[in-house]
Amino acid sequence: MARHKTHEPPPWWKRRALVIPPNSRRTWLLLIAWEAWIGMYICLFLGFGVAILLSSPGQIVTATDLTACYGAPPIALPCERVEYLGGGLNAAFTALVGFLLIAGAAWLLWVVWTWVEPRPITDDFLKLLNDSFGRSWRNPFTWPWARVFWAYGFTAIGATLTAGVVVMVWTLIAPPAKIPAGKIDTSQTFRPGGQ
Repeated sequence: MARHKTHEPPPWWKRRALVIPPNSRRTWLLLIAWEAWIGMYICLFLGFGVAILLSSPGQIVTATDLTACYGAPPIALPCERVEYLGGGLNAAFTALVGFLLIAGAAWLLWVVWTWVEPRPITDDFLKLLNDSFGRSWRNPFTWPWARVFWAYGFTAIGATLTAGVVVMVWTLIAPPAKIPAGKIDTSQTFRPGGQ
């Protein structure tokens, strides 16, 4: 007989308590909807966080003075001179926002993991047995695979659906790729003497 655990929802989930493992069709639908919703947020947080983090070096602005390159020869190399280098603080804050979004995704993963935590063992003898033989991290057969499924099964489905929708929208709104114009090089050789 499966033990059901009723969870009190976090403050931002104001609806009903979730039952893990679900015992009715309604609790199944509630669990699937909640985990898919969280998976969507995880996917969006990770996607935007990585995109913003990768774009942060582009916030640095460099202005160079090239007037020395167009002077009379001989020109000393390198001829360009950096006149202004700025945007470092802007790049740092952009990277901070990217890190915060990635940290938010990690926090949501932790919330889902703690949400499916099994009930604590209250019997002293069963607690002693669990401490002695419950889990060996060197043996994958004793890992909490059921808890991984309950925590991330439907969350992965929500994240995958969100990534698919984002890729589909991206391909629909992205400008079409320009086909490069063909370039043909021809050559002809003329020799005196008719040959």
